Amino acid sequence: QVQLVESGGGLVQPGGSLRLSCLASGLSFSTNTMHWYRQAPGKQRDLVAAITSGGNTRYADSVKGRFTISRDNAKNTAYLQMDSLKPEDTAVYYCGAARFSRTPSYWGQGTQVTVSS
Repeated sequence: QVQLVESGGGLVQPGGSLRLSCLASGLSFSTNTMHWYRQAPGKQRDLVAAITSGGNTRYADSVKGRFTISRDNAKNTAYLQMDSLKPEDTAVYYCGAARFSRTPSYWGQGTQVTVSS
């Protein structure tokens, strides 16, 4: 079955950096668009960034210039490099995979990111 496993979350001070990883199995990773979403308490789950099979990327306006999404098809892994983190980036971050739809068909379990001094 399809599994997406996120890692790399944690507690970081404002201005700091984290790199999230999403290891995928059970699917044709290289043909899927990989997404990162986030959900803060009491809020909806929103798109942070996405990368297509061809390497095209898109970002939420709130993270442009600070976050970078990438993928390593040889390792079946997607990454989210997060720099200049702000308290408002605090959320559970979810990895998603989509092949034929605009939104993910498969989701990971999420990883908590907390930005606080």
